[in-house]
Formats: sequence, C-alpha cells, structure tokens
Amino acid sequence: MRFNRQPITVEDAQRKIVPFIQPKEAEWVSLIDSEGRRLAESIDAPHPVPNFRRSGMDGFAVCSKDTIAGQRMQLLVVEEIACGDVASKTVVQGTCSRIMTGAALPEGADAVIKLEDTETVIDGQQTYTVIKKAVSKGENVTERGAEIKEGTPILEVGRRVGVGEQALLATFGFPKVRVFKQPTVAILSTGSELLQVDEELQPGKIRNSNSYMLAVQVKNAGAKVVVMDQVPDEISVAKEKILKAFEKVDVVITTGGVSVGDYDILVDIFRNWDGEMLFNKLKMRPGSPTTVGVRNNQFLFALSGNPGACFAGFELFVRPVLWGMQGKPDYYLPEFKAYLAVDFQNMGSFPRFVRGEVWVEDGKVYVSPIGVDQSSVVVSIKDTEVLIKIPPGKIELKSGQLVDVMKLNVHE
Repeated sequence: MRFNRQPITVEDAQRKIVPFIQPKEAEWVSLIDSEGRRLAESIDAPHPVPNFRRSGMDGFAVCSKDTIAGQRMQLLVVEEIACGDVASKTVVQGTCSRIMTGAALPEGADAVIKLEDTETVIDGQQTYTVIKKAVSKGENVTERGAEIKEGTPILEVGRRVGVGEQALLATFGFPKVRVFKQPTVAILSTGSELLQVDEELQPGKIRNSNSYMLAVQVKNAGAKVVVMDQVPDEISVAKEKILKAFEKVDVVITTGGVSVGDYDILVDIFRNWDGEMLFNKLKMRPGSPTTVGVRNNQFLFALSGNPGACFAGFELFVRPVLWGMQGKPDYYLPEFKAYLAVDFQNMGSFPRFVRGEVWVEDGKVYVSPIGVDQSSVVVSIKDTEVLIKIPPGKIELKSGQLVDVMKLNVHE
C-alpha cells in the first residue's frame, strides 16, 4: 500500500540516524575566517601564558624585603619599564624600577607596589620613590604560566570557534586553524500552490516561507545553503531535481509533499529511488509524516509543508546531522526541566513538541506555549525559544508541573 507507514518514536528515529552521521574531512582556514567553524583537532598550549613574570599594576617593581609595615622606605629608581620593554637593570636592595601594567618584571624584583602607595622625590639627578606601605612577595605579580601552563589542553575537537576561542588561538600564534568542512545543503520546496516571495498573492496560493526559514536554520547550524528551488507536484520532475541536487550537496531538505494526499509526491519518490529510507512516520505532533533517507552517505530529509512542523522537524533531525558532520560530539538539542506556567491539554495519542518561551522567576525556570499551537501557524516561530515536550495520551498538565524542554537557538 502507498501509505503503509509504521510510526516510531522520535528517540528511535534519532537512533536510526546516528550510524550514518560522519564528520566531514578537515581543511585549513585563516584565523579570521574560522569564526563559527568547528575544530578538527585538539589544541594544547605551545607555551605558557604569561610567558614572563608581569606586573599587574602601574607602580614600582621592588624587593619585598625593602618594604616594612609602618615605615616609609625610600628607594632609588634605576629605570622605567614600559609594556613590551625588557629591563636592562637588576633590582637590588635599596633600588626599584618604575613599571607599567603588563610589563615584564626586572630581575631581582619579587613584588609591585601600586603607584598610589608611593611618593616621588627628586634629589638632583636622582629620582627616588617613598614606599608608604609594605608589600608581600608576589603581590601584584602574575607569575609565568599562572594563566595557562605549557602543554595544557585549551581547545577540544568539535569545539565551535567563537570570540574566546579566537582570542586564545591568536594568543598562541595560530594564523591558520584546522576545521571540519561545512556541510552543504539543498532546500527544495514542493507544491504548485507556492509563490515566490516577490509575487503578488493569488487565490489559493501562498508565498514560500519555509525555504527562507530553513535557510536561516541551516546557517545557524554552521552549514551552507547552496541550492534553493521550488518543485511542482510532478514526481518525475521532483525526483530529477532531488537527484541533481545530490550531485552538489551533502544534505537535501524537501518541505511539503510528504503527507498522505494525492499530491504528496515524496511518498512515491522514497518508494522508487536508490537510497535507503530510515523511517516515514513518527509518533510526534507536529510533523508525524517526517521522512528521512540516506543515499551514498548523503541525507534526504522530507519535512512537512506546515511551517511549525517543518521548523520542529529541522531542529529534531536535520540540525543534529549538520552538527555531527562538523564534529560536534553532543549533537542533539540540550534538554532541561522547567515548570509549566499554564495548564495544557494533549488530546492526541502522540507526544507534542510545543513551541514555547522560557524565563526565570524566583530562582525557578518556567516555560509556556507561545501563540496558537498549530503546525500551520508561522507567526509564533519568531519568538520560539524552546520546544516543550508534552507526553502522549489524552492528558491535562497543570500549571506548576515539571516538563521536559529542548533548548533552541543554540550553537553549543
């Protein structure tokens, strides 16, 4: 039968996908171009940070023994050390060096006294500083390797390069970074009812919003969109476009045409192609007709044409694959528990993945559905922060009840 579908749970479906997720090959990119990419190798610190003893204050580098509590000690200033300078003189008992924040400590000095705890005295050609308080050994000094010791692991395989990662890589002298290649994605929207976004509305027609929503989701997941096209409700044309897209990309996403209507052509394409269908029905709302197949280490995701179902299907199945292709070790959405802020009913036999918002109040995390909970509704997607997992069955959850939540809009 054309619609002989056996529904499986979301968790079972994800398990079926896992064996086919493989990181892509690595490539070298410049440090400036590495933002948002994932590391293809672990990196250890090639040298300590700081690489020298440095001053934590503007002041004077001194021998701590020259400072005595309750006594004003006068020391000869032998030189001034700016950031980037190397001292030419050793600090010995009775002397000190003027030093700036971040500058390397001179030999002999073991502490820095703050400028505001001193007074300057000029006697002829000599400059002295009067120490008004005692400092202990190591005070206001950052020792070599205090921040990071040589050989310390600093970045792991699969880590996304962001602001802090780029700062670390620059600190340790990495002008180029070895990262996993970005997966490439084709987005094909099926349906003769679709209009381009710049077309005037027509009776019975809608503008194609799913392609643009999916394109943003793909980019947010670190992948590249290389093909966007619309496909009419013709099996031969759709199949040709899908196979042609596979010549260019790692992943093909179709939206629409996956349900049980007479014009839902993806059903027939999955029955007559040279790939393997992993599943074609899920115990979930929205998006139960979501279908996934693999072909030559490439993925075909057939998502619902309803925006809400398409959005959820991407987050639950496509995003983990794109993350896994980039070496991210934990590629499923992070989950946590939160308190439901309103009553909610599930009248169906499948679990629901409800678009929602999250906030913290009085030390507790709360979630609430946002907008109308229908798969065809697109307006609430813009404010969606989480997917709230509602258990199956005809049940009513009460406000204040703990529920499982999946966090969206995350990179890590």
